[in-house]
Amino acid sequence: MTNSHISPYFYLSREEWSQLRAATPLTLSENELIELRGINEMVSLDEVAEVYLPMSRLLNLHVAAAQHLYQVMDTFLGKPVAKVPYVIGIGGSVAVGKSTTARILQALLSRWPDHPRVDLITTDGFLYPNKILEERGIMHRKGFPESYGLKRLVKFVADVKSGSASVTAPVYRHLIYDIVPDETVTIEQPDIMILEGLNILQTGYRAPEDRSPRVFVSDFIDFSIFVEANEPDLEQWYVKRFLRLRETAFRDPRSYFHHYASLSPEEAMETARTLWRDINQVNLRENIIPTRERADLILEKGEKHAVTGVRIRKL
Repeated sequence: MTNSHISPYFYLSREEWSQLRAATPLTLSENELIELRGINEMVSLDEVAEVYLPMSRLLNLHVAAAQHLYQVMDTFLGKPVAKVPYVIGIGGSVAVGKSTTARILQALLSRWPDHPRVDLITTDGFLYPNKILEERGIMHRKGFPESYGLKRLVKFVADVKSGSASVTAPVYRHLIYDIVPDETVTIEQPDIMILEGLNILQTGYRAPEDRSPRVFVSDFIDFSIFVEANEPDLEQWYVKRFLRLRETAFRDPRSYFHHYASLSPEEAMETARTLWRDINQVNLRENIIPTRERADLILEKGEKHAVTGVRIRKL
């Protein structure tokens, strides 16, 4: 348990956290939840009720407070009330379950009456295309801060927070492991935008050639969530996911990783462990974990992806 006297966070066990659901209704069905789960993540309805419903209640209260503050500011400035999306950031390691967390929260938050439009964007779309990564000799650093078009990502989030009527983002496809040319997704003033990615809370990296003012994605995030787990669990989940993909998506001839489909189980396991150790673990230690303490809420996961406790930042 975190020492509350020296930590900026309150610590709540899963049982304590679940009590904060209050009367929030469970609006997801088992079939809907199946569609939201990630590979090898057996999130149950009990998990949704005990972990995600209290979180959706907390976020609903934050959104309502933010909407009121916008009205106050607009009244003070003497201008019409602007519709500014509330931005929720979700960060954490590869294989920790960020995407599943984001999808479940999107589904739950969109069922609250005051903010029915909830969009979900992943920062994968702001990775440089493979061609550029290859030209720069950093394909092996994909997912590291330097592999993203950070200026474009910052401008995108800034435009959303400025209340722009329509903002576009690039599209990334995991199947081809690349940006899809000439394809975009459009954000049109949602009530809430969830932004999910590895390094959304980072403030320390900027491209050497960038001389613009030091503005970061995290400057435009209203509430941030970090999903964490112990490294041995993360490695196990990564390897397990890799083996599962070897039997499914990698078998598609269009897959960038199609060559892995022919590996033996032993070769596939060793390959996955090498990829984890040489790339993902390095990125986790160097760039992701250092951003954890900037989060407003930290979801602590134990074995089998189950949340064991929550840390929430003190006001």
